[in-house]
Amino acid sequence: MCGRYTLTQTEQIPQVFEVDEVRLPPRFNIAPSQMVPAVTWADQNTRQLDLYRWGLIPYWAKDEKIGFKMINARCETVASKTAFRNAFQRRRCLLPADGYYEWRAEADGKQPFLFRRKDRSLMALAGLWERWKAPDGHLVLSCTILTTRPNPLSALVHDRMPVILPREGHGLWLDPSARQSQLEELLKPYPAQEMEAVAVSRKVNSPHNDGPEVMEEVEVDNPPRL
Repeated sequence: MCGRYTLTQTEQIPQVFEVDEVRLPPRFNIAPSQMVPAVTWADQNTRQLDLYRWGLIPYWAKDEKIGFKMINARCETVASKTAFRNAFQRRRCLLPADGYYEWRAEADGKQPFLFRRKDRSLMALAGLWERWKAPDGHLVLSCTILTTRPNPLSALVHDRMPVILPREGHGLWLDPSARQSQLEELLKPYPAQEMEAVAVSRKVNSPHNDGPEVMEEVEVDNPPRL
């Protein structure tokens, strides 16, 4: 799964994701139910960036709490599962990130690891978004992150990883005319040789901690390496 991630290089978003200039604070420990930036298709020539609640709320849901169970969508079933099927067909998005966390069980508790590209550049996590009308009438925009089987590096810590789209796949993922077969070609593990995993402070375990200190590297036995 993908339950926490980082977005510290916000100044790179306009260039990488082809959107207008944005002013966003760096985030070191993004957690479910928080508002996150996502890029969607505006029209044939433009993309737009808006804030979405992380944890997809299907349009037919009676209670927004269902979003806590919908922070991830498995790519193997996303085209058929009721909660995600319509969004997969019509409402896909890119979530800017520069790293994500996974935890490994240790004798003294769970140890977090930060997975990122070796060059530290921004990543596009494949996502879906949805509109939900609350009982009081206000509109909630929400999103989810797709996950796939792990690459060999990620598999050393967890059995799932987020779908990280290559730069050349951004446009196809957003394109409302894309065929399902084309989209499914994108839903695969990111190359392990382009990634690294580092052990970081257990301060990241609390979603209340969202400063650079949570990314401080620590030494552990048997770090995940290929």
